[in-house]
Amino acid sequence: MFAAALLAPAAALAVTDADRVTLYREFRTAFDAHRYPEALPLAAKLVALTEEQYGASDRALVNPLCNLATTQYRMGDFKDAEDSYLRSVKIAADTGANADRLLLRPLHGLGATYYATRQYEDASVTLQRALDLSRNLDGLLNPGQLAILDPLIGSLVNLERHGEADREFQYSVRIAENAWGSSDPRVIRPVDRYAHWLEHTGRYPSARAEYARALTVAESAGNRAARLVIQPLLGIARTYRLEATNGSEEEGAQYVDPFAQSGFGLTTDRGQRGLNPDGEKALLLALQTVDRIRPVDHRLRGTALMELGDWYLCADQADKGLGRYREAWKEFQEAGSTATLDEPRQLAYRAPASSVTRSPLAERANAEEHSVQATFTVTRDGHLTNVTTNSSDASTGQQRLVLIALKRARYAPRLVNGEPAETQGVTLLEKLLTKKPRQS
Repeated sequence: MFAAALLAPAAALAVTDADRVTLYREFRTAFDAHRYPEALPLAAKLVALTEEQYGASDRALVNPLCNLATTQYRMGDFKDAEDSYLRSVKIAADTGANADRLLLRPLHGLGATYYATRQYEDASVTLQRALDLSRNLDGLLNPGQLAILDPLIGSLVNLERHGEADREFQYSVRIAENAWGSSDPRVIRPVDRYAHWLEHTGRYPSARAEYARALTVAESAGNRAARLVIQPLLGIARTYRLEATNGSEEEGAQYVDPFAQSGFGLTTDRGQRGLNPDGEKALLLALQTVDRIRPVDHRLRGTALMELGDWYLCADQADKGLGRYREAWKEFQEAGSTATLDEPRQLAYRAPASSVTRSPLAERANAEEHSVQATFTVTRDGHLTNVTTNSSDASTGQQRLVLIALKRARYAPRLVNGEPAETQGVTLLEKLLTKKPRQS
């Protein structure tokens, strides 16, 4: 019996909390240093040790599974990340209540993973659940929910649930102002995101008001002011340009421009094709500010020059605009990539009134969607020629409206080795809404 005992395999040592703490510290060191391939096996081992110590469905597994999922997410392994988050959510839900704080992190991670893989419907449901839990646990205006709001808003935008997206954009600004005060630089990011959304939906005066708001905060940011003012200045100029070329979805007569009130310049009367000179002033001021930054930020300087080129092209000053594009291309080349200028870019396009982006039917259940895909050539000075319908399930009248809108559009040309070039076979897909026919 004694000999048999000597020859028998030794029993495995029981896992202790100290073992797991030591392993966790190794994992965090690698993870925080962004050494994710090194962190991944450590995270997986931590899950295995926790499972060995507590069992396969114990609450102690929730956070280790989240650590593993987050590492997988950072490495772009979204399928495994989704599986790990799902398991974490299930354990937390099965062992706790709906208001369990332990659910918050895996719900957020799972929703972000759905968003990253363009599963927008699943993302919106999961992230809304995480958002509700965050507000129940930490208050309606807790700043921790901003990280949940970002992918939720992105999902709502992609699902074309514009009303809901708009409310959440506004709510994110309110949260930031409540948490840090209206003049804190941390408010700039949610304000800027909301301004971009308003710009995207054609509400240019309101977008400009938000950019001006961000500019005011940026100007009081001390040493960081120089860099922080640039994007709001570019946004202000862009909304002036888009409003002049596309028109606005808002009633301009009832709008008082806060940027003009700031003393930067006076709003002047302009014709249908005229551009407000305050936009050009904003761009030149942004470029001057970029030029004071040391060391030179070539990508930022290229962006400012590109926006200035866009301005001049839409002002029918093609030679001036193309000259700025050439300068921008050199700056992007210095920065390591000219990809921004490698393809034509849309500068001015007024979508038909029945477009998903403009139609009042967008929020209604009694609408049906049609699409028109058009093909055209962008000339070296940004005009469109050879505009034709490629494919469509829309009516002839709807197709004609899209073609008319495109013939009035303006694009920035692509640049090849720093020179503007013609591009054939450019496409645009326009989604249109009509009322569903009544059922007889």
